[in-house]
Amino acid sequence: MRRLVEARARHLGFDALRVTRPDAVPDLPGRLSAWLEAGAQGEMGWMAERADQRADPRVLWPEVRTILMLGMSYGPDDDPLALLGQRAHGAIAAYAQRRDYHDVIKGKLKELGGYLAAKSACPVKVFVDTAPVMEKPLAEAAGLGWQGKHTVLVSRALGNWLLLGAIYTGAEIEPDEPERDHCGTCRRCLDICPTDAFPAPYRLDARRCISYLTIEHAGPIAPEFRAAIGNRVFGCDDCLAVCPWNKFAETAREGRLAARPDLAAPPLAELARLDEAGFRQRFAGTPVKRTGRDRFLRNVLIAIGNSGSRALADEAVRCLRDPAPLVRGMAVWACGRLLAAAECRDLFRDHASGETDAQVLSEWRAVLEQGKDRRLSRELS
Repeated sequence: MRRLVEARARHLGFDALRVTRPDAVPDLPGRLSAWLEAGAQGEMGWMAERADQRADPRVLWPEVRTILMLGMSYGPDDDPLALLGQRAHGAIAAYAQRRDYHDVIKGKLKELGGYLAAKSACPVKVFVDTAPVMEKPLAEAAGLGWQGKHTVLVSRALGNWLLLGAIYTGAEIEPDEPERDHCGTCRRCLDICPTDAFPAPYRLDARRCISYLTIEHAGPIAPEFRAAIGNRVFGCDDCLAVCPWNKFAETAREGRLAARPDLAAPPLAELARLDEAGFRQRFAGTPVKRTGRDRFLRNVLIAIGNSGSRALADEAVRCLRDPAPLVRGMAVWACGRLLAAAECRDLFRDHASGETDAQVLSEWRAVLEQGKDRRLSRELS
């Protein structure tokens, strides 16, 4: 039966399938609890919700006897780190330049799960990222790869570029051996992180992670992280792209999770002009759409502020009148980065008189103090 299921999985576009038991990671409850108690999940409250189910697959579904972990490659054709030098363009994480993997993988898992259920006469449940399932520890236990020092799953055959899905089944299937750690003394993924999001190897503080800040975090991004974000407008591939195991990875086969050319390096000027309808149209069917227009433009304006481009300052000035306070606040910050103090004072007089949002006013105050305009700054106090 397993050979048949593996052949079907390959036909559906999965690159790897391994098997484990629901009790294969006995220390998972303690690891998850310690991470949550440290607050390292930031605003991702869903990580704490149903933590008991997340830490033990048998609590999520008592009938589970075997877990099939599946991986699908999204290996990029080009080096994502090269995008960081194109400061007038936005860098979007490689996985998000494709169709939303939730939709792609969920449909394939359902088809494969149905096939397994028919062959085994046992019930199945399928999960991809949105359920309380700890995919990476289970994938390591199944031998699909190992969690590297950056906490991402690394495969000897597919590198870091791996999307995961799980099938829980009531069938008894012989498990595979766990994968051992092959990181050795390498710490490239830790050293390259622009915001020092790894307090120690194998530990991630999501509150400092650019992927978290640009995607999950809802409000203004703390000033201490803005310059380090560079031109990353959605996610961050740095710790993945630098891993030496990627040299063994195959890129995704044609037609499967293919990247959209218009998302490879979109001009910041175009992105800054997206209204709600334009944002939805531009990012339809991709993970970017789920973040929402206002949060995305917040990221775009941070990238504009980091661009060093006087021409892009005009886009930031235009966004000073945006309906969303989140966007206006980052537009103020970008203007402060790109324009002279006198220009910022003129903009303040033109745009801040009717401002009522406390966070936007705080951004104006910071820009004025930076330009040593103490008098106007005191007027905001």
